[in-house]
Formats: sequence, C-alpha cells, structure tokens
Amino acid sequence: MRLRKVKNAKEIIDNCPYIISNPDKYKGKFSHIFNNNNEIHLEIGMGKGQFIYEMALKYPNINFIGVEKYESVLVRAVEKIMTRPLENLRLINIDAKNLNNVFDHELSCIYLNFSDPWPKKRHELRRLTSKNFLEIYEKLFKGQKRIIQKTDNIILFASSLKNLNNFGYYFEKVSLDLANTDIFNIETEYEQKFKNLGFKINYLEATKK
Repeated sequence: MRLRKVKNAKEIIDNCPYIISNPDKYKGKFSHIFNNNNEIHLEIGMGKGQFIYEMALKYPNINFIGVEKYESVLVRAVEKIMTRPLENLRLINIDAKNLNNVFDHELSCIYLNFSDPWPKKRHELRRLTSKNFLEIYEKLFKGQKRIIQKTDNIILFASSLKNLNNFGYYFEKVSLDLANTDIFNIETEYEQKFKNLGFKINYLEATKK
C-alpha cells in the first residue's frame, strides 16, 4: 500500500497532547498517564483510529493506546481524536518491534486489526502473530494474555491460528465470517470498505494464562 504524504504531519503529531512522544519514559508506569489503575488495551497498527476511538468511547473504564508507525496515517487519527478528545485514549508513533522498550507487564489485551499479511513464506516472521512478535508480547501483558485479531487474509489467519496454538494460547472465539456471528464488533475503516465488497472477515480471540 502506498502511503500519501500529509503536509505538516510531524508538526500536527508533535502538537497533539494525546500523543505520548516519549513512551519509553513511562515503561512500567503507564497508569500514571491515565491517573488510574484501569486495564490497558493496545491496538497495534491502528490506522486512522476509528476502531480504537469507538472502543474508548464505549468503554470509558478501560484505557486504550493505539500504536501506528506511519506518521502520514497517524495524523488522520489525531484529527479524529481532536474533534472530541477522550481521557482514556492515547496514541504512540512507534514500530511494533520496539514495543518491549515501551511496556512492561501492563497490558490486558492486544488488538491486531487487518495487519500487513506478509503473504510470502520468506516474510512470515514479519507477521504480527509470528513467533518473534509473540515473544515480544509475553513481556507486555499483565496477568492473563489476550489477543484479538481480525483480518480478511486467510493466509495470515491460518498462520495466526497455528502460531498462537503452538505458543500455548487457547481459542475462546474463532470465525471465518465475522459478519454472520453474534460477536460484538466495532469495524475499522478498512473493514467497512472490504466487507461492502463482499470480503469475509476472519476473527479470533485467544487467551493464555
């Protein structure tokens, strides 16, 4: 996917009070950001922010953090948030491979919505449910580990099921057609577009003690 450069993106991001500009400073103490001890949920690759914003709006007693590595995408989420700021929502501009420098046994749930599928075999370790990333997540969680994934890519989904199972996760919910279930779902911008084109959405919810 080619990203369209947004004029003054860095300036907009730097001036947003809901962006955590130095996240490593809060490693192990993100509760201080929110001034409470509520659960912290993380979305990796939040895109334009529709999903995490709507989740934060619906669940005010959960703290949400969205991670996005591309400034040109993150700036669109900033614009959305600034129209109606939420105190339980913060954003971080960082690559997911560096998350172990930011969090230390603080998360209750990780959302992986429509991550890059990296469909070629030689790129499979770049997938966000590869062994490499699952090892990173181990040190991010506090207590029970919980990962929720949505994707339209069946190769990524099959890989995720295999890797999570091998890593000791149990599947609470699995669907190959999310729209035809009673699973509660807030859609991403990408999801709405592709569902309208007839694509089926794969879903899993996995936990590990």
